[in-house]
Amino acid sequence: MKTNKFGEIIADHEDICDLIMQGRQPWMLQGLTVDPSLEIERMIHVIEDPGQMITWTFPADESQAVPDYDAVRQRDWFMPDEYKQLDIAELVLGLCSTEAQLQRVGQELLMFQERGLFDLLRYLKYLVDVMRENRVIWGVGRGSSVASYVLYLLGVHRIDSLFYDLDPGEFLR
Repeated sequence: MKTNKFGEIIADHEDICDLIMQGRQPWMLQGLTVDPSLEIERMIHVIEDPGQMITWTFPADESQAVPDYDAVRQRDWFMPDEYKQLDIAELVLGLCSTEAQLQRVGQELLMFQERGLFDLLRYLKYLVDVMRENRVIWGVGRGSSVASYVLYLLGVHRIDSLFYDLDPGEFLR
């Protein structure tokens, strides 16, 4: 399988055959992104179970700019309305108990806002809530994301970047 500039994994004829030979059921191929040059209609009829319809997608138009692609995809994220309407700044500021925390969160929120990432913060809040509700365990923290105190307050990671004096610029370059 190959990956395009948007990070989409695109299957070709051999990839689809390999998946089937590995014992994948046709429904497991649902939503697969396929190379547009394939004769996918003919291939799918060969593997289709009676009464089951298999759908697939084609890769994004590579003439599109990556930020435009990202903006379109973010609108497709599943997130309940209560999270879409959430005032993420108010929520995170409300989790602060000291002046130093308020200063740090204010600085980071401005950085997130400048980059148009408030929807991402809302989605991360939703994701963390779902993982907690379903008792899913996730890592302590990894990479430059641990430099963000806002992500720490949301529960994305468990590294108190304020305590360790980590520069938020390391995360939001």
